[in-house]
Amino acid sequence: MDGDVRINPYLAGNFAPIRSEDDFDLEVTGEIPPELRGALFRIGPNPQFEPRDPNHHWFVGDGMVHGFYLADGKASYRNRYARTPKWEVEHAAGRSLFAGFNPMLSDPSVAGKDSGVANTNIVWHAGRLMALEEAHAPFEMDPRTLESRGYREAYGGRVTAHPKIDPTTGEMVWFGYGVGETPLSAGMSYGVTAADGSVTQRQDFQAPYSSMVHDFMVTENHVLFPILPLTGSLQRAMTGLPAFAWEPQKGSFVGVMRRDADVSTIRWFNTEACYVFHPLNAYEADGKIVADVMRYDVAPLFPNADGSPGRNTAARLVRWTFDLAGNSDAIHEEPLDDLDGEFPRVDPRVETLRHRHGWYAADPGHAQTIKQSAIAHLDLQTGKRQVHALDAGDLTSEPVFVPRSAGAAEGDGWITAVVWRAAEDRSDLLIFEALDIAKGPIATAKVPRRVPFGFHGNWASF
Repeated sequence: MDGDVRINPYLAGNFAPIRSEDDFDLEVTGEIPPELRGALFRIGPNPQFEPRDPNHHWFVGDGMVHGFYLADGKASYRNRYARTPKWEVEHAAGRSLFAGFNPMLSDPSVAGKDSGVANTNIVWHAGRLMALEEAHAPFEMDPRTLESRGYREAYGGRVTAHPKIDPTTGEMVWFGYGVGETPLSAGMSYGVTAADGSVTQRQDFQAPYSSMVHDFMVTENHVLFPILPLTGSLQRAMTGLPAFAWEPQKGSFVGVMRRDADVSTIRWFNTEACYVFHPLNAYEADGKIVADVMRYDVAPLFPNADGSPGRNTAARLVRWTFDLAGNSDAIHEEPLDDLDGEFPRVDPRVETLRHRHGWYAADPGHAQTIKQSAIAHLDLQTGKRQVHALDAGDLTSEPVFVPRSAGAAEGDGWITAVVWRAAEDRSDLLIFEALDIAKGPIATAKVPRRVPFGFHGNWASF
């Protein structure tokens, strides 16, 4: 092979796709608690065919769902593609036809056709398992067989990959960005799905500018929309420059509104240029909104607006405070932790409410890239942090909390995480006591092959 040939990093190592759909009974070491019954679903990009774009981006691969099913101390695994209309038309053609972020490279035969990949998050709500991404409606899958059931058209268009489920009302609160007739627009939507699965509202509004709004925050009474300067531009894309790029001069804004209000009432707070892929949680206290978020100085994984390479930086947990009664629209920021990390999670029973505990994938080595070689637990009441470091080269996915019982105290339960074993090039499901991460896993379910790096996962009991 020519020494100058460069392999796309998102098609190599544990980013590389696996193209088999398998069913395995897993070997278990340690003991899976008998009360731990249900499934951990994970999802990520897994291109069905060699991508058309030589600059293929991780975010645009076909969605593949990985299900880890636990019951009676045993574990099994199943994976299936999300068979979206895009997947189906390419499967029939036997090759890649769509080109992700650069539609100019797509095959003319698919102009104007659905390009959804359903690859970013997998959510259990109202008895439905839904694969989500940022440009289409939720894509439903059977929770046991992982058979594709198709789009949930009741949502009426684009829906975020990161809805929030209110533990009190059972509502799923969500948003969409890039909404409107023009791609990469500043249009956004705010929506609510009731506990029974019916969509009860969807309102559209204009953000200060077009931004990749990957996630947002929800409290008991408010929603917060972060508009941060990872910008979208159709005009830029049409000239061959990046569709999404870092433009810090745009500044950072967070729109705050009551959940029961009209979008015309959004109040825009501001802070210096930064980026947040994932908040930990947000809640209300003493007339203020408190949001704990993983903050980057610069958005990683994306170039600058002129096409020059971006700068990879690490995220750290900070607290943003919004004074709703104050005269200032500035966001007050304070650091919470000095350990690099990503994919922060709370006990879902306190999402939208005041939280004490948080877990995240950590990088003690400060690699400032995707090198999450540890799982961390932070007690925000005591300030104590626990870390379970993985063996050299092993990397973890997002930690997902499972409560011991519906009435157990916050944090009383287990953490589940899928870990890539670098030396063996395969993966394990690890199970921890959530408040004793440092002790190490209490059980390991061994997958006979690897599970590629993905984005998000959630637990479902059914």
